[in-house]
Amino acid sequence: MKNKLRVTFQITFAMIIISVVLAGSLSGTLDAMSWPSEDAVLLGNFGFNDNGRPVLGMIFGGGTEILSAEKGEVIFTFDANDSASRLPSPLGAWIAIDHGDGLISIYSRFADKSAGEAASLIQIEKSQHIASPGTSGWSQRDGFYFFIFDRRDRHWINPAMIVTPVLNVRPPQILSVSIIDNQGIQAQMNNLSQGRYTINVNAISPAGTPAAPGNNLAPQRIICMINGAEAGSLNFEAFSARDGVLMIYRNGLVPAKQVYGAFPAFETAEVSFSRGQYNMEIIVQDIAGNSRSIVNRLTVN
Repeated sequence: MKNKLRVTFQITFAMIIISVVLAGSLSGTLDAMSWPSEDAVLLGNFGFNDNGRPVLGMIFGGGTEILSAEKGEVIFTFDANDSASRLPSPLGAWIAIDHGDGLISIYSRFADKSAGEAASLIQIEKSQHIASPGTSGWSQRDGFYFFIFDRRDRHWINPAMIVTPVLNVRPPQILSVSIIDNQGIQAQMNNLSQGRYTINVNAISPAGTPAAPGNNLAPQRIICMINGAEAGSLNFEAFSARDGVLMIYRNGLVPAKQVYGAFPAFETAEVSFSRGQYNMEIIVQDIAGNSRSIVNRLTVN
């Protein structure tokens, strides 16, 4: 998966630039968006921990065509071969469509040969062909990237909040839970000293069905409960940028690099423990409503 998503840092930078480039808005009411491809494979979803960096949209591999998720107006196109442009190149050829209500969908890394076709589009209908998947930008395999940007609140939205999600009946998996002290050392759950700790959770959301499994994706939410009280709740719904710093919601906005620095896990909570016994429950939920939980008994001396 790391090789599939290796350009995420460059994409993050490019998306911050995009938020500055795009201006203005349309009015209207937005219905649920449709899937941007009929046959492309979802390789990485919003919030995926890609070697310590978050994915800000959906990353698709393969496919025969890219479809507009909703009707709207084309407000920007970029040809990756346009050497006169000073825009960042990681996205390759890309197009931005305004759907009203401040929402913009962005499709990037499509084939250079279809950039001219995309540039000729003005008004777009739902599920209309936009371009062909390709390898423009800093990528190594056919596919495309799909993002949703909220121009009013200036943040990136998890497309699964708007687009009909991929079929998923397999519950999330909690691969590991670790408690890290202020020296960055993993502590033993049955022999903790009093003090403040961070709770790191490595969890995935396997897509598809047992008969037709898909790729492992990021969950929708990770919750840390201490003795029945919520100590941390990490929500993969939106990212925002404040003064050039990418932020994620975890009981308030925190820097994304802090949450994602525990690769391949997510920093889910910061907890102060005094002497005693504690029940720590980790709950992981996916976009389809499936959930998984585990409980650990902690002893603090």
